[in-house]
Amino acid sequence: MKFENSLSFAKKMDRQDPLKSFQSQFHFPVINGKRVLYFTGNSLGLQPIATKKFVSEELNDWAKWGVEGHFHAHRPWLYYHHFSKKTLGKLVGAKPSEVVAMNQLTVNLHLMLASFYRPTATRFKILTEAGAFSSDQYAFESQLKWHGIDPTVGLIELKPRPDEFTLRTEDIVKAIEENASELAVVIFGAVQYYTGQFFDIKKITEAGQKAGAYVGFDLAHAIGNVPLQLHKHNVDFAVWCSYKYLNSGPGGVAGVFVHEKHHGNTRLPRLAGWWGHHEKERFQMKKGFVPMPGADGWQLSNFPVLSGSALMASLNVFEKAGMKNLRKKSELLTAYLQFVLTEINPSERYFRIITPSKKNERGCQLSILTHANGKKIFNRITKAGVIADWREPNVIRVAPVPLYNSFEDVYRLGEILKHSLK
Repeated sequence: MKFENSLSFAKKMDRQDPLKSFQSQFHFPVINGKRVLYFTGNSLGLQPIATKKFVSEELNDWAKWGVEGHFHAHRPWLYYHHFSKKTLGKLVGAKPSEVVAMNQLTVNLHLMLASFYRPTATRFKILTEAGAFSSDQYAFESQLKWHGIDPTVGLIELKPRPDEFTLRTEDIVKAIEENASELAVVIFGAVQYYTGQFFDIKKITEAGQKAGAYVGFDLAHAIGNVPLQLHKHNVDFAVWCSYKYLNSGPGGVAGVFVHEKHHGNTRLPRLAGWWGHHEKERFQMKKGFVPMPGADGWQLSNFPVLSGSALMASLNVFEKAGMKNLRKKSELLTAYLQFVLTEINPSERYFRIITPSKKNERGCQLSILTHANGKKIFNRITKAGVIADWREPNVIRVAPVPLYNSFEDVYRLGEILKHSLK
């Protein structure tokens, strides 16, 4: 498609957009009486208008039933974790039995590592990308220390080649092969939070498992953003949060994926809690943990119904929009943003886009590496009504989310950024 950096072109694209009606299903912040241009869905998604209804229904049932709401609420709380399985499975390419909403992302990461990181004297290393999100870094370091392993010895962090910003798949595979005899776990952020790179999950999984390691992914910036096929690609485990592209609200309930090949493995250790115990026997309070079938057996505590209802509201929107449709628009919308940014900065005088240009290597986020005065530029666009994201030392992250961003949003962002560069 031949793009044009004009308001008329952007409006034409919006008129042709089959998903245009979904923008009206979200609340947008208003500053100084004007709706903002919101490009930070990669950090915190907007609130669906339906969220209030879903949460209110649970509040009303709590008021009406008290503890009996576990059985008599219109969505009985005892089984609440079941209600999101079908849609979550679609979003990550998994069977419903392989996914469950629970806890927070880093809690889930530790739970997965408790099961899948089982170091031995010879096979004890964790391989990941350099500059992984802080929570992941802390989790890896503390897991190594928990097992008495020096992180400087046990953690392999892969960096891009000189003068490059993203990792080449062949370099990842090569590093796995070179460390094959020592690897216990290979784990990446499926979409790298800083650069926006979408890693090749299939090839990384194949290489890691061929080396004899378990392979997992942090889907915080991937779920609801890019197409995923965790079951088909034979991924061992994955974790995610839901407050970014899944729009479940700040601190919303997170989730896990555990491939079905591990469900019946009684030798695989896990940290247990009563909500992971078999439902039919849970209230008998017997000693001896009997896990629920599937990923449910990794649960610890009661499901957080109020935050879970907010997740349900958003997943309902995803069901109506369809991930294939969202991905199609995302590729087009992100390409248009790349075109607009290039139009206003053709010689890369002011900034450089460090996110891969190939659509299969990125989601909707573009990371803008500023050469000078980056924070001043960011502050200017913020003052002009753009909510984007600043990451030290010099990157502005911008994410045109297909559920609620428009082509006109992208055009207006370009105009504001162009004036802010002067």
